[in-house]
Amino acid sequence: MEKFKIVVCDHIHEEGLNILRRDDKVEMIFAADMDKTALLDMLVDADVAITRSSTDVDDKFIQAGRGLKAIVRAGVGVDNVDIPGCSKEGIIVMNVPTANTIAAVELTMTHMLSCMRMFPYSHDHLKNQRIWKREKWYGYELKGKKLGVIGFGNIGSRVGIRSKAFEMDVIAYDPYIHPSKATDLGAKYTTNFDDILACDIITIHTPKNKETIGMIGADEIAKMKDGVVLINCARGGLYDEDALYEGLKSGKIRFAGIDVFNKEPATDNKLLDLDNICVSPHLGANTFESQYNIGVEAAQQAIEAAKGIAYPHALNLPIDETKIPSFVKPFLEMGQKIGFLASQMNKAPIVSIKVSGRGDIAEYVNSLATFVTVGALADISGDTINYVNADFIASERGIKIETEELPASPVYKNLVTVKLTTDKNVIEISATMFNDDVQRIVDINGFGVDVEPKGNMILFKNTDVPGVIGQVGTLLAAHEVNIADFRLGRNKSGEALAVIIVDSVVNDKTLKELAALKACISVSYARI
Repeated sequence: MEKFKIVVCDHIHEEGLNILRRDDKVEMIFAADMDKTALLDMLVDADVAITRSSTDVDDKFIQAGRGLKAIVRAGVGVDNVDIPGCSKEGIIVMNVPTANTIAAVELTMTHMLSCMRMFPYSHDHLKNQRIWKREKWYGYELKGKKLGVIGFGNIGSRVGIRSKAFEMDVIAYDPYIHPSKATDLGAKYTTNFDDILACDIITIHTPKNKETIGMIGADEIAKMKDGVVLINCARGGLYDEDALYEGLKSGKIRFAGIDVFNKEPATDNKLLDLDNICVSPHLGANTFESQYNIGVEAAQQAIEAAKGIAYPHALNLPIDETKIPSFVKPFLEMGQKIGFLASQMNKAPIVSIKVSGRGDIAEYVNSLATFVTVGALADISGDTINYVNADFIASERGIKIETEELPASPVYKNLVTVKLTTDKNVIEISATMFNDDVQRIVDINGFGVDVEPKGNMILFKNTDVPGVIGQVGTLLAAHEVNIADFRLGRNKSGEALAVIIVDSVVNDKTLKELAALKACISVSYARI
């Protein structure tokens, strides 16, 4: 059996390596300790490469790996990846932006509390200088303070939630989110940056790009309250360091909590000379939990990309990301998974693919259709298919792609429906998103379900008679297949559909025995 080759170029958590080792369709090449020149030879026939900051994805890397489907950057930053160069070769670049979310959120709260109570300095006074002087260390409470959050995405919004728990007034500034993302959490949403500059504490959680470098400079600091506290646990350079230094030195900025710097290591940075700053050496992702999460998610993304199932968190999408709200990207990934699932349930030549949208997502059905097509053709095209060539391959095969914007759903804020027609059957799947990142399939061919599009999935359709669940469970147990989740939908025609998530791969013999059960109408299987 031909396997997908995944090259691990840098060290990731052992559990991530184990995930790659356990997949019988993957050949994992561990090259983290290999000389970087020798590494290039490993890329020649690879499907996916996993990198971190130790490997530069430069022209030499890209030319050696021209056949790569994707590169997974195990972490958030992609400063060492030539994304335009990858795009020219049709290589999808992905990162792992949410695995260290909680670590970064909690570090932000740590800096915020440390600044308000001058904790590192009082600790040093007692622990190292052995001075007990309580009257020197009067700080401020978070309760009742106005917190300005610049960037209200995965990290910024969670900082907002925790700050609300401290009874702070939270104001969010982020032109790329829907205002309800802030207001639903009890925060105020603003499009006026001066509202942020008027806050008692300001924390920034944006990517580093042309728009955000030096976003807080001398002019912005001059507009701030006297005694403002600034926090940066995102990226070095978002605050102009010269302006930050002058603001701290003059006392305009009472305190700052900084985890990231323009140039790192920052052992000679002049900010370290000040006595009203709390610093840490870029520790945003430095928890055992986040490193585990990064390794696991990177491995899972690499497998999905190698198999063409999905390209989670792709950074070089065929759309202008500055023109779409942040809520759209998870729907694109979900659409690709739905397309893949539909094609697995209906294995026959595809005639047409129709994508419908309800709610705010309806405006982006054309982009969704591209992603659904990638998923639907991933296992049957016989070609390397990605976002760039999906429409072309569909057209070559005579597959009609349709989109439709429908009225808002009375039940779901946003709803995506994929209707895949083959020359044998029709499969229609509807899915939605909860809390911006929780994917859920809610309907399959008229059967209401509630299931995440992930894992080993058996879809068992049967006549709705007593004893079927027991028969299915007994049969799977006999084949040593453990059930992780069992979701059942019923219709008015006396039929039922079970979506069964299992812990291991299901072989053809097991599927044939399920199909032979008296009550079975159909059975299909997908690995997402």
